[in-house]
Amino acid sequence: MEHRVLKGFPADFLWGSASAAYQIEGAPFEDGKKASVWDNFVRIPGKTFKGTNGDVAVDHYHRYKEDVALMKELGLKSYRFSVAWSRIFPDGKGKVNEPGLKFYSDLIDELIANNIEPVVTIYHWDLPQALEDEYHGWESRQIIPDFVNYAETLFNAFKGRVKYWISLNEQNVFTQHGWVLATHPPGKKDMKLFYQVNHHANLVNAAVINKFHELNIPGEIGPSFAYTPNYSIDSNPKNVLAAENAEEIFANFWMDVYCQGVYPIVALTYLKENNLMFDMEEGDEELLKSAHPNFLGINYYQSSANAWNPINGGVQIGEMNTTGVKGSGGEQGIPGVYKKVSNPAVDRTNWDWEIDPMGIRIALRRITSRYRIPVMITENGLGEYDKPEESQVHDDYRIAYLSSHVKSIQEAISDGASVIGYHTWSYTDLLSWLNGYQKRYGFIYVDQDETMEGSLKRIPKDSYYWYQNVIKTNGQEL
Repeated sequence: MEHRVLKGFPADFLWGSASAAYQIEGAPFEDGKKASVWDNFVRIPGKTFKGTNGDVAVDHYHRYKEDVALMKELGLKSYRFSVAWSRIFPDGKGKVNEPGLKFYSDLIDELIANNIEPVVTIYHWDLPQALEDEYHGWESRQIIPDFVNYAETLFNAFKGRVKYWISLNEQNVFTQHGWVLATHPPGKKDMKLFYQVNHHANLVNAAVINKFHELNIPGEIGPSFAYTPNYSIDSNPKNVLAAENAEEIFANFWMDVYCQGVYPIVALTYLKENNLMFDMEEGDEELLKSAHPNFLGINYYQSSANAWNPINGGVQIGEMNTTGVKGSGGEQGIPGVYKKVSNPAVDRTNWDWEIDPMGIRIALRRITSRYRIPVMITENGLGEYDKPEESQVHDDYRIAYLSSHVKSIQEAISDGASVIGYHTWSYTDLLSWLNGYQKRYGFIYVDQDETMEGSLKRIPKDSYYWYQNVIKTNGQEL
């Protein structure tokens, strides 16, 4: 719908930015920390762009006070960061590593002292290697009590200082990349095992949310989902059906469980017909239905246009563009289900991610109508090449991207969506998992080239000053 006058952002809106431990901290083996699966996975030749790793990253572990000072100058209302599980429990369980716990406690205190709301992500993909070695991590139901023990340790340590908690970040991403595409740890291609792993993650998420509420932790908790709204490429009913299939299997399959405690019927039918159905044990359904998140975190980067994909001769999963060479990504699809196609109505990044600001409005509208739950935008941003010119970084393209998305969020709020915060990805430049250091997202340029050489000097980009004014005017000036 079109509004004559848009509603303003709430007075207490959380204008924030985000990061993840492995991508920024460095110091992988300091102060008692042991290896995570990512510390080892990046050592496998060919897994990351030019073999880049997070051994130093942007050295946030040693420079967090400098980074928080820049956050204060920017005017951030909130900062979303993740905790590295193996800093707290080097072996995944057992004795707490007090220096690791102290690092995050000090970071939280520093944020609060600068009037910045800490938003803590409990899990952003860096499973302790010890648990992978002991029982294959997410492939075992033993992950449930071990994860709950880890989360409970954080709840008790930071109780009263952290109001907002993210249980799992992008469960749909780390499970698919880990067990379907083999591009994340543990690097397997086993579709049936993927669905089993994902079920275990759903049980973990439910158990952690229940533990949070059982402990009467003051605050709110919810998972963060990477939502790519699916469209049909046109009005051909077969293409519309393909888009419906994609929405069921790649969106509702997670969000229905988070918000309603049930798997969508169409998706389960597909799994059963294709011998992909996961094992459910007694009590699983009750656990999923018992968990009630306070909000749903949404990571939004792009939408997806879909077309029919025949079961015979249809397109299958292709290669991702991790090089930054536009147009180098392969076609994606599941025969008999859907095929992702290029949308001529939108532009693309150099990594072939579709730039669709209206998609975030559509996403918020769908969530509002289907689940009636508040949303926190936990990630939204543009990964691109940034080049400093005389100690300045002019990133008008990022300002245009973010501004258009914030405008769409305001339109969604005017439509009736409840949005409690907006966190850009990312605060500083950082290691972009598979894409190395050439793909930059931050408001702060970090002097670190694609071969991991540089001074690590922080340089605010033009987008930093743009966002500063957005926050100051509570979104009135974009």
